[in-house]
Amino acid sequence: MKKMEEYIRTIPDFPEEGIMFRDVTSVLQDKDGFKLAIDSLQGLVEDVDFDVVVGPESRGFIFGTPIAYNLGKPFVPVRKKGKLPMETISMEYELEYGTAVIEMHKDAIIPGQKVVIVDDLIATGGTIEAIIKLVEKLGGEVVKVIFLIELEGLKGREKLKGYDVASVVAYPGK
Repeated sequence: MKKMEEYIRTIPDFPEEGIMFRDVTSVLQDKDGFKLAIDSLQGLVEDVDFDVVVGPESRGFIFGTPIAYNLGKPFVPVRKKGKLPMETISMEYELEYGTAVIEMHKDAIIPGQKVVIVDDLIATGGTIEAIIKLVEKLGGEVVKVIFLIELEGLKGREKLKGYDVASVVAYPGK
């Protein structure tokens, strides 16, 4: 059986020189790779008591919804500003060049709910830090944050200090 790392395609010098891009589309395009990704991520929460799965668009949807479905939990999408139809709360966060805004429905999290956040990759941690703030603003408790891939060189975990963070595969660089 192949290891997860064998399904993740690495593209050197993309989007710019010196960057080793970790591509998850190669995981999604392989039925065994996709199954291994979901099973591995799900394994990171097998002993966690939680009520709801939260994931950012778009790859948090791809990896979070099968886990929610398999475990009989609801899934809450976090979207870019202006994409959700009901009343929302929003959070602005820093990007490498500028800022972005994400939103979730105001009624998505019930106060006291325990939340697991799922995404494909942690780089600088800014998106997930913003999601945590949204969840907590609605009265939820983030009990675990999981990623398929972690880029350790970008130190995203530092923004998530105090939270239980886990990744399936960790790469030392950027």
